[in-house]
Amino acid sequence: MSGEGELKIDSVEKRRTLWIVLWLNVAIAIGFFVTGVIGDSNSLIANGLDNSSDAIVYGLSLLALTRSRTWKRGAARFSGIMLLVFAGGVVLDAIRRFLEGSEPVGVMMMVMAAVAAVVNLLSLYLLKKLQNQDVNLRAATTFSFNDFVANGGIIIAGIIVLLTGANWPDLVVGIAVACIAVYGGIKILRDAHMDTHDETETEHRKGDEFGR
Repeated sequence: MSGEGELKIDSVEKRRTLWIVLWLNVAIAIGFFVTGVIGDSNSLIANGLDNSSDAIVYGLSLLALTRSRTWKRGAARFSGIMLLVFAGGVVLDAIRRFLEGSEPVGVMMMVMAAVAAVVNLLSLYLLKKLQNQDVNLRAATTFSFNDFVANGGIIIAGIIVLLTGANWPDLVVGIAVACIAVYGGIKILRDAHMDTHDETETEHRKGDEFGR
């Protein structure tokens, strides 16, 4: 009975934490989209798309808490694939802005990224406190860490944009965010694959990460 009670308490804590992190990401995503459009910034819009996908993933993680291990792996795989698709969209937008031109606002980039970095740190703190993380919660932690790194890049790009008036720092960071998303997506897919081996107690063979 005591183990059952601990499981319920653990699930309640995970659910509460995921709800908090989900709404934090929704708020930040809206902020990124608004400032990205007003400030004509690819990197801000990229992070807005990233945080939107994160919010969806946290929603899936909430559903996965009471589901089977197989369902959790499926949700994690969906999360990883979503990140890869998002990365492709960001790169296409950066190419469009390079060809058509853009005038990003450096100050807006720095302020929005600084606010988002604080939120990402809070999300990381809350997620790291959780014990016995499953594949979806590990994915959620990966997302928050990726976002924090990306916001640091936006702040640096904002400073360069402010000093030079050029748009290339914004585009470079936007593409860098896409690359971080690709790395995170592949890591999540690999983690889901390794979880299959952990459950079935079979040996992992190098190169078959996407085979199951």
